[in-house]
Amino acid sequence: TLFGGVAGSPVADVSAMGAVMIPMMKREGYHADYAVNVTTHAALVGALMPTSHNMIIYALAAGGKASIGALIAAGIVPALLLMVCNLGAAYYVAVKRGYPPGTFPGWSILGRSFAAAAPGLLIVVIILAGITSGVFTATEAASIAVIYALLLTTFVYRTLTWEHFLAAAAKTVKTTGVVLLLIGVSTMFQYIMGLYQVAEITGELMAGISTNPLVIFLLINIILFLLGTFMDMASTILICTPIFLPIAMQYGMDPVQFGIVMLINCALGLNTPPVGTTQFIGCAIGEISVGQVMRSILPFYGALFVTLLLVTYVPAFSLWLPHLLMR
Repeated sequence: TLFGGVAGSPVADVSAMGAVMIPMMKREGYHADYAVNVTTHAALVGALMPTSHNMIIYALAAGGKASIGALIAAGIVPALLLMVCNLGAAYYVAVKRGYPPGTFPGWSILGRSFAAAAPGLLIVVIILAGITSGVFTATEAASIAVIYALLLTTFVYRTLTWEHFLAAAAKTVKTTGVVLLLIGVSTMFQYIMGLYQVAEITGELMAGISTNPLVIFLLINIILFLLGTFMDMASTILICTPIFLPIAMQYGMDPVQFGIVMLINCALGLNTPPVGTTQFIGCAIGEISVGQVMRSILPFYGALFVTLLLVTYVPAFSLWLPHLLMR
């Protein structure tokens, strides 16, 4: 479940994974709130995994200050860190509630499952290796990934029918149209904010509170988190990046690192009421109220906050791999 986020959209991931994972966990004796929390928080990893379209949106909103290749590389270590923290939270709640340990299916079954999934997972390797090595650009990587996926699902997995292809194409057109509309509105919004010096005024207000970078970064995180609970992920990225990126850079944060911080905050907002899109979808699948899920969500929130603080205050978590691969 934790690696199901490769698709890059937490909302889509929880819709697809939740339909399978949540009922299965309930049949195995896990409480509905636990099944929902595990699945919805696992889906948030998709915001940081390679092929995340939110990284591309951030790169556009950043106005060329962060390359897509660097962002893709920067998201891997934080994604693994978030995965480990989620595992810790899930284990803690499972032990506390006395859930029985699962039965290991055996290395042979595990090996066969991995072999079956390996061709699909290879798409991440192709994209990451191609972009970081300079073989193709991020735009060209998208075309190569589509061709590879078509060949894979048609000739290897044999699951792509003409009806499925038309449905996927229609969904792609809809998603692309929304993103392009948001980018167009964002460009106009950025011009207005530049005209009225919104970033400068916001920076002065923050400087009036403190000039300590640690405090400034904490304030930015709090604001991004609060906005993320009310706004869509793409909208938050497009609107907030022009405001807070210059401030973060002024206090020494790298644009690539800020992009990962932004994505984690937005992911956290997706699982927090009053909007909390992923949480509402998970609760609908699990047939449980949001209020019941919120009573046991604190360990999973703790996993997200630990990841966020580590990425915010330890630049190496997000910058080590890009510097290693793209120097």
